[in-house]
Amino acid sequence: MMSQTQLEMYRRMTISERLKMTFDAIRENERFLLYGSPEVVDRRFQLLERRNNERNESLLQELRRTRKTT
Repeated sequence: MMSQTQLEMYRRMTISERLKMTFDAIRENERFLLYGSPEVVDRRFQLLERRNNERNESLLQELRRTRKTT
């Protein structure tokens, strides 16, 4: 979770600045994602996909909730 300061800084960034930050993080961490046996790498990516799906579902639920209240 980001601190309020980090969150405000992130919100003030342009789209290109956020994209650069994303690419930098990928570049720095790619070797760790691909380290290990094929089974370990597969499990790691399955976990990432599951977490992304959970975040997306949470966001969709919140959007549905706010749509009902407006």
